[in-house]
Amino acid sequence: MKNSKYREISIYSLIFIFAFLFFISSSHAVEIRREVTPNKLTVLQVERHNLPVVMVTLLVKASPLSEPGDKAGIAYLTSKMLNEGTSRRTSSGISGEIEFLGAALDASTNYDFTTISLSVLKKDIEKGFDLFSDILLNPSFKEDELKRKKELLKGALRQREEDPSFVANKTFIKEVFGGHPYGRLVEGSVESIDAIKREDVVNFYHRHYLPANAILSVVGDLTPRELDSLLKKYLSGWSAGAPGINRQTETASGNETDSIAVPARGEVVLVNKDVTQASIILGNLGISRSNPDYYAVQVMNYVLGGGGFASRLMKIVRDEMGLTYSIYSAFVGNKEPGQFEVEVQTKNGSAGAVIEEILKQIRLIMTAPVTDQELSDAKAYLTGSFPRRLETSRKVADFLAAVQFYNLGDDYIEKYPEYINRVTKDDVLRVAKKYLDPENYKLAVVGNEKKLIMDFKK
Repeated sequence: MKNSKYREISIYSLIFIFAFLFFISSSHAVEIRREVTPNKLTVLQVERHNLPVVMVTLLVKASPLSEPGDKAGIAYLTSKMLNEGTSRRTSSGISGEIEFLGAALDASTNYDFTTISLSVLKKDIEKGFDLFSDILLNPSFKEDELKRKKELLKGALRQREEDPSFVANKTFIKEVFGGHPYGRLVEGSVESIDAIKREDVVNFYHRHYLPANAILSVVGDLTPRELDSLLKKYLSGWSAGAPGINRQTETASGNETDSIAVPARGEVVLVNKDVTQASIILGNLGISRSNPDYYAVQVMNYVLGGGGFASRLMKIVRDEMGLTYSIYSAFVGNKEPGQFEVEVQTKNGSAGAVIEEILKQIRLIMTAPVTDQELSDAKAYLTGSFPRRLETSRKVADFLAAVQFYNLGDDYIEKYPEYINRVTKDDVLRVAKKYLDPENYKLAVVGNEKKLIMDFKK
């Protein structure tokens, strides 16, 4: 046809062209001001005066990496107790003030850190910072509120046990990480939550919620002078202290797998549930976020299963075989090595066929180079979608704190396209061989044992 040559242009190349032009124009607007306060708090600021809103993210190095295994969930529980009362405010009082301001004030914990986030209008910034600093510096951890929060948390965990995907994930990470903190739920277990006492929460807070153990990221309608005034008024009294000993300070350099004792042999774990769809997760130990191979791994994973409808797994298992609605793969890059995983749901009777095809596709990407088109599409998407991480002030605040935490460099925003674009087909093949393991993988299957067909070639 007359215009057929235009159809040869990949849609991902078009995405790249327009998104990268946006990236070039917008990334220069992200001018980061950095300082370390007298009490050792690292502060990052980006001014954005287009809207009268301020976004604040405080990242605290308090996570499962900081807690004892027998009291797993204490990092999560501590963060969730911050909004439940201070020496000046009750739990309902805090909620009422936030609602009156039309603000948002939340705390959450993941496998690497805890974040406390504030969103507030510029005109209410004094009241917002007063609330923010109060829950950070003066939590009361009242016994009755702690008991109530523990019961809610245990109830939520019991309810989630009815979700096959949740059970598969819990089973899989336990097999991959063993006794490592990444091998358990961030929320802990019913048993470990029961073991946590108020004294444990108070001690955990005092060991880890310290300015030297935190990063404050502020984005929005504030000048440096205005921010300095707020910091002096509300956070200068935050005691510097010294962070408690934990994995985040103990595990520094060396072989990044040294601290994770994982059996070399493959493991297959079947959890019997009366369901029509089997939930399957297959994978192995992956890499840390700071690994220099991270970018080549992202390109490789995009081709294998991370690229949505463009990925090999989706094209084969969904489009050609018709055995699932969705299948994807991912490398989870944490402070310490995370996991590589392929997740899929399929009928019990087709579980074996799907698992066999996953292993086949893993071996193929380990033995033959990806095509020029696959490489080009992966690079175009990864670089073209990157600006979406910076499209709102909230995303910028969270992003800057994480970049600082993972030590990705002050020029990471500008350098990211270069990191992706310099990946070659040889790099993709090399990291596939290095970080995929189709022989000693971990496999978690939640399905109906009577209807499940698990015959597949390893």
